[in-house]
Amino acid sequence: MTQRIVALFNLKPGVTASEYEAWARRVDLPTVNGLKSIDGFTILKSSACLGSEAKPPYQYIEIIDVEDMDGFGREIATPTMQKVAGEFRSFVDVTFILTDKLG
Repeated sequence: MTQRIVALFNLKPGVTASEYEAWARRVDLPTVNGLKSIDGFTILKSSACLGSEAKPPYQYIEIIDVEDMDGFGREIATPTMQKVAGEFRSFVDVTFILTDKLG
């Protein structure tokens, strides 16, 4: 059964959107989408809060659909993924949420 991970994050002070987004397109998206344990990986940029003028609480959202959690654990422990994860953490303050589908 596919498990979905939702990552909510904001850029760290001093990191520009263009800097992060260039890295995400060049490194993060192709690397994570290349993992065998992944069904899909999407990065979304927040644009507005529906029905409100309030600023969204998070600048970006990642959706990671994991087909094989054990395999995912092994894949993210590799040196390549540890390097990508370290680069990601240098850009953002993130909260990862593991989810279960209700129906």
